[in-house]
Amino acid sequence: MLLPAVLTALIFSYAPMPGIVMAFQNFKPWLGIQGSEWVGLDNFRLIFTMKDSVQVIWNTLSISVLKIFFGLTVPVTFALLLNEVRAMKLKRSIQTMVYLPHFMSWVILGGILLDLLSLDGLVNRALTFLHLQPILFLGDGFWFRVTVIVSDQWKEFGFSAIVFLAALAGINPDLYEASEIDGAGRWKQTLHITLPSLLPIMSVVFTLSLGNILNANFDQIYNLINPLVLQQGDIIDTYVFRNFQGGQYSLAAAVGLFKSAVGFILISGGYYCAYKWTDYRVF
Repeated sequence: MLLPAVLTALIFSYAPMPGIVMAFQNFKPWLGIQGSEWVGLDNFRLIFTMKDSVQVIWNTLSISVLKIFFGLTVPVTFALLLNEVRAMKLKRSIQTMVYLPHFMSWVILGGILLDLLSLDGLVNRALTFLHLQPILFLGDGFWFRVTVIVSDQWKEFGFSAIVFLAALAGINPDLYEASEIDGAGRWKQTLHITLPSLLPIMSVVFTLSLGNILNANFDQIYNLINPLVLQQGDIIDTYVFRNFQGGQYSLAAAVGLFKSAVGFILISGGYYCAYKWTDYRVF
């Protein structure tokens, strides 16, 4: 059962790793890795000296941090609320509805959002009907970030809640029975039994999400961004893709290595903190 996953990791994650050396070269495909000029850390310096590089890195961090925060709190809250539903048919129906957006690509969802949030779209028509001013959701920097974060949560929170629903199912029911005898209501049970029981898995999910802190979801941003919101919405991946197309293998490798190094450091630190604070270990 493990063989397909192991082979996939070996082929797509470990076999390409020698190509990391391109990050330290002025790589030319016709010369190959051995024949390309060695430039040391020049590609990494270019990342931080590019025009607007500081703003782009700040955009990436701010969007990613908010996504990580809401990507943890929203699924946990949803799992807690759904766990209180006693009608199984209703519970399964809600689960199915919130899972479905996860399986839709951002190409499709981007087109839907562009239609819904345009000035003559359904959302702004509703605001006009309520005598409110239309909002440039995808044309204003502040509202663009709000749209990116809200749409990302809408797409992923249902699927992300699966692991928390599984953790809730594994809590010993004797704990709830004993608390009822002591007079604890549902709110006290949630505070003193449910949330502490979820804390270890929440720590692991948070730790693993730190590895994507410099990603911010290229697919989503690329399909929603436009020239009006580049200052507030441009991230590292879209900036590099837009400005360095056409054979910039070394720069792309340097960006990927930089992001991977930062992600590895954060995951390692987060895992250590999770072990110290919650005594939870994957291995």
